[in-house]
Amino acid sequence: MVDNQHQKIKGYRDLTEVEIGAMNDCKSIAVEVGKLCDKVANVHGVDQRWVNIGRTQLQQGFMALIRGIARPETF
Repeated sequence: MVDNQHQKIKGYRDLTEVEIGAMNDCKSIAVEVGKLCDKVANVHGVDQRWVNIGRTQLQQGFMALIRGIARPETF
């Protein structure tokens, strides 16, 4: 692995310890939410279309939170 990879990729910046903590919190909670989505998806008779919509929108929400923390400089 290359040390300080983010410094070699355009648009990335160093994060503060608080930002790193917030990002790690988001990622940890996202893992748990993903497990919940899997659990709901395995319930007999649920509408998988809506489960998939919910999963996608939750993923988008976590991506938005993480992007809000990271504040990339590129599109």
